[in-house]
Amino acid sequence: MQNWITTPVTADILRGALDLERTARGVLPHRLPPRARAQNIDGQLAMAESQPSGVRLAFRTRATAVELDAVPTKRSYTGAPPRPDGVYDLLVDGRLHDQAVLPGGDVLVIDVATGAAEHRPGPSGTVRFTGLPGHVKDVEIWLPHNETTELVALRTDAPVEPLPDRGRRVWLHHGSSISHGSDAASPTTTWPALAALEAGAELVNLGLGGSALLDPFTARAMRDVPADLISVKIGINLVNADAMRLRAFTPAVHGFLDTVREGHPDAPLLVVSPIYCRIHEDVPGPTGMDAAGLAEGRLRFQATGDPADRARGKLTLNVVRDELARIVGQRADDDPNLHYLDGRDLYGETDFAELPLPDDLHPDAAAHRRIGERFTALAFGPRGPFA
Repeated sequence: MQNWITTPVTADILRGALDLERTARGVLPHRLPPRARAQNIDGQLAMAESQPSGVRLAFRTRATAVELDAVPTKRSYTGAPPRPDGVYDLLVDGRLHDQAVLPGGDVLVIDVATGAAEHRPGPSGTVRFTGLPGHVKDVEIWLPHNETTELVALRTDAPVEPLPDRGRRVWLHHGSSISHGSDAASPTTTWPALAALEAGAELVNLGLGGSALLDPFTARAMRDVPADLISVKIGINLVNADAMRLRAFTPAVHGFLDTVREGHPDAPLLVVSPIYCRIHEDVPGPTGMDAAGLAEGRLRFQATGDPADRARGKLTLNVVRDELARIVGQRADDDPNLHYLDGRDLYGETDFAELPLPDDLHPDAAAHRRIGERFTALAFGPRGPFA
C-alpha cells in the first residue's frame, strides 16, 4: 500500500501566480492581484485571469509517484463543439515526463448569443503521475492554461521541498488570448511557455484572453511584480472589442508603459505588435462570431467593422503596428532599454498560408510552436533585447 505524504499547496511551491485565494475546497491561483480584480467589472477578464496559464507547482523531491486533487472549471459554449479537457504537464528537470487530464469538475455554460453564463458545480478529481525517476529532481506540474483550477491536495510518496533559487531571470509577459495560449496543445506548448523553457527563464504569464485592453490595473500589477525582463503584446483585443479610437490609444499606450516603468525603470521592455490576422489587417472591429459556421458546428470569427472608418480613427492591426512603432521610436531616446518587435516577424502572411488560423483569429498548436521558436531567437538570441 502506498505511503502518501500530503503537502499543503502554498505560495512557496507555486510559480507564475500573483495571488492564492483560499476557497471552501482548497486554493485558487490568480494571475492578477486582489486590488486589480476589485477594479475589474468584466466577466471575461475575471475568467481569464483565474485560468492558470503559466502557473505551475514546482518542488524538489525523490518521489516516484505524485497525485494532485483539483476541481477544474470546464467551459461549454452553446451551439459550439465540445472543448477538450485541459492538460496537466509534468516536467522532470525541465523536460516533459508525462501528461494527464482531469475529466469532470465544475462547468461554466456560456450562451454565445447573449453572453449569459451559468455555473454548474461538480466534484473534484485526481491526476496521477507514476514512474518518476527515484533520484532527487526538480518536478513541475504545469496547470491547464485554459481551465480555472482549484487545487485541493498534493500527495507524493516522498517528501517535497520548494525549489531553491536557480538563478533564472524572471520574464513578465502580458498579451491577449494568443499569449494566454488559445488553441495550444498543452500548458507547456503555449508560445510564451515554449520560449521561457527554451531560454531558461522563469515565466510570469499575464496573457489574458480577450483582455489585453491597456487596463491601468494590469499595468500597476506589472509595475509591482519583480521581473528582469518584460514584454507587452498590444493590439488585437483593442481591435476585437472596438474599444478605442487612435486618439485614446496613443496616450493609453504611453500611460501603460509609464506605469510599468515606475517599477522597472531599467529592465529590458519589449513592445510587440499583433501577429498577422487576415480579417483585421485593414478592417476595424468589433469582432463577431460567424453565425453560419456556428450553425454547422464550426467556431469562426469575422470582422464586422467598416474599413472606411479608419479615417475617423478606428483601429486596425496595421494602424496599431504603425502607431506602436512610432511610440517606441519617440520614447527610445530617453529609454534605451525599450524595444519594438513587429508581430508579423513571429507569424506573418506567409505563415498564414502554411499554418492558417483555424478560427481566423487564434494560432493552432503548430503555429504556437513556430511563434515560440521565433520569439526565442528574436528576443533571447544574441542580438535580442533579452540576450
